[in-house]
Amino acid sequence: MASPTSNDSSTNGHCRVVVLISGSGSNLQALIDGQQQNTLPISIVGVISNKPDVYGLQRADLASIPHCVVNHRDYDGRESFDQALSNAIDQYQPDLVILAGFMRILTADFVRHYQGRMLNIHPSLLPKYQGLHTHQRALDANDQQHGVTVHFVTEELDGGPTIIQAIVPIVDGDTIDTLAKRVQMQEHIIYPMAVEWFATGRLRLDTKSTQSTQNTQKVLLDNEPLATHGYQIDSTLAKA
Repeated sequence: MASPTSNDSSTNGHCRVVVLISGSGSNLQALIDGQQQNTLPISIVGVISNKPDVYGLQRADLASIPHCVVNHRDYDGRESFDQALSNAIDQYQPDLVILAGFMRILTADFVRHYQGRMLNIHPSLLPKYQGLHTHQRALDANDQQHGVTVHFVTEELDGGPTIIQAIVPIVDGDTIDTLAKRVQMQEHIIYPMAVEWFATGRLRLDTKSTQSTQNTQKVLLDNEPLATHGYQIDSTLAKA
């Protein structure tokens, strides 16, 4: 594991955030922009990639954010990798862990360690199209709408309680690239929204009941339970 770069990591009382990436980090950039423009009350205290030399690490470097690589290829299995990843995350003492295009399946122990304080974004209207190739699957099914979901991470892959969704219409002539571009525009809107809600104490996962399961846990916004599909935005901007 590469050692984190260092800088003045004072958080000024803001929510301490660690972002996990595997690639270009466009959602990371949306969060960096919000932090720098003071529209998000967060301090991104660390960025961790499971792949070296990805552009997301350059984004972190340009923003003077500490970053490191925990390369999954250096470990024999998921358990040993997840333990090393958890150790790296915990060095930063985060309040919130954000998966931003982090392309690894996480073990149950890892997920439980960050229960209620780890978010993921997925390019579909979950529970539809869990997993990969969501844009192609939506087009192949002749769907009229597609979208993106932010959810709490649980042990079920792409199955955690939904926080917010943006609906993106599918229009005549759409390709994977055109649809993906419009979905990504909405990603950069709704992920910062969810992060702001968490950072300001408005958003939480109700984990009080010891009998709670990933199917019964409730997402609370302003102490009120959200619907199963979360807070939903019907994106008119995506039609442009």
